[in-house]
Amino acid sequence: MLTPSAVRNAKPKAKAYKLTDGRGMYLLVKPDGARWWRFDYRRPVIAKRNTLSLGTYPDVSLKKARVRREEARALLTDGIDPGDQRKAKAEAEADTFEAIAREWHAKHAPNWSADHADRIMTRLEKDVFPWIGRKPIANLTAPDVLGILRRVDARGARDTAHRVHQHCGQVFRYAVATGRASIDPTPALRGAIPPTRTKHHASITDPDRVGELLRAIDGYQGSNVTRAALQLAPLAFVRPGELRQAEWSEFDLDKAEWRIPAERMKMNAPHIVPLAGQAVAILRDLAPLTGSGRYLFPGLRTRARPMSENTVNAALRRMGFDRDTMTGHGFRSMASTLLNEQGWHRDAIERQLAHAERDAVRAAYNYAEHLPERRKMMQAWADYLDSLRLSPGKVVPIKRKA
Repeated sequence: MLTPSAVRNAKPKAKAYKLTDGRGMYLLVKPDGARWWRFDYRRPVIAKRNTLSLGTYPDVSLKKARVRREEARALLTDGIDPGDQRKAKAEAEADTFEAIAREWHAKHAPNWSADHADRIMTRLEKDVFPWIGRKPIANLTAPDVLGILRRVDARGARDTAHRVHQHCGQVFRYAVATGRASIDPTPALRGAIPPTRTKHHASITDPDRVGELLRAIDGYQGSNVTRAALQLAPLAFVRPGELRQAEWSEFDLDKAEWRIPAERMKMNAPHIVPLAGQAVAILRDLAPLTGSGRYLFPGLRTRARPMSENTVNAALRRMGFDRDTMTGHGFRSMASTLLNEQGWHRDAIERQLAHAERDAVRAAYNYAEHLPERRKMMQAWADYLDSLRLSPGKVVPIKRKA
């Protein structure tokens, strides 16, 4: 039998060799210095010789290796092959809901924005994995998933419950496609959770009120960086996350153009934002403050990260616009509503909003062909916003597309 000191002092040689402990167990010492615990046994029924790994030293001590050996011998006494049992356990663990969900997420994440991918995984980790993550996906039923959805809905997060339902269905369908499950039980749950009441982002679209908002932004008494973000928001009307994470490397002020890379866009496609002269002026004024760093709008605590997602909304509240009146996302609705009312081409507006196109050919057409029109539209829009800053009754109508 081996002793702990004999195991500890085992030195590598030119060829691998064994140090026997008895009852089928030995320490295999390899030329590279690795030391493996092994257990040789005869398989039940067919009496074929087989070897089972018990782990590596020093992670597995001599005492622990002996415990594992005796566990394996006990299985053999009951007619169970310990190697087959380990393989079955590994396969079962590989086919759990969590393992397959993470595999599905890893395959699709490259096609999503980083924020979107993070949101999906956060929902799964918070609301799904703790309850069914370790269960074999093939054994899960509709009631198992319904229990999760009801738990989420009970805390007042009905929209999240519907999204979790959608994510679970995608994971189940992936499992079916890869042969690890036979059915997707989630369609049976349609209607089990009441529908979510549609809640639109609060937005100001009345021209007089828009003018009031713009004047309030110009007079904002907080951070100069925050004021610049507020001033750029209506001119670019990008999503709040795209605005606050804007990087100087994405801008060409001489060409009056902002090119947002695909990985930062919700639909994972690059987006061009033509910049009106007013937007370029704002950015040139901002450059001395933040131009030496990465972000246009760095955080207050560290310039290594962008401003908080709450900064713009907090500034709006400070100026007297509550969450039922105006939000950072509301600048998009403002632009969409007024530009459509003024008669601009719907496709140009949708392209500028970076909304997804179901038809790939149509999407390519919009991306390439509407850029000149979008440049014209964005400058006319900026001029229109300037006119709204005047007192009511002096608004200059936006120039429609020729």
